[in-house]
Amino acid sequence: MTKKLYVVLAAVAVALSLGAVLLWTSQTEVPETKVAASGAMPTKMTVFKSPTCGCCGGWVGYLRQHGLDVTVRDQEDVSPVKERYGVPDDMWSCHTAVIGRYVIEGHVPFAAIERLFAEQPDIKGIALPGMLEGSPGMPGDKDETFVIYGFSDAGASVFMEM
Repeated sequence: MTKKLYVVLAAVAVALSLGAVLLWTSQTEVPETKVAASGAMPTKMTVFKSPTCGCCGGWVGYLRQHGLDVTVRDQEDVSPVKERYGVPDDMWSCHTAVIGRYVIEGHVPFAAIERLFAEQPDIKGIALPGMLEGSPGMPGDKDETFVIYGFSDAGASVFMEM
């Protein structure tokens, strides 16, 4: 084979590989947003939620009030998203978000998300399990301390309390 033919075959292989990656990405939830080396928090977030969940919509509105550009992906079943991003079963809430390289599970306050990007720990994400009264997007008054957990493949631990 000639050198020209090798170059053409290599180009075709690269194009097919790129096409497969793009197809896979378009059929999965969302590509991760790159985070600046300075540790700045990205402004774009994707939230996966049920189309009928009002409290999820409240949390999205809360995030938008804090300046985030939020894309909502309504799904009847968000379990596959939680599983894909490694959210521990005991930390599941009604919605899952992706921002930068991190996963945010549940009605996490904005201050915790800011701290996550300020510190940039080596974890998958943070979670506020359940649907606590008075948490962002949830009705009622805050009457308990919110325990926000950090989680990774190694397990979970308290990230912060508010």
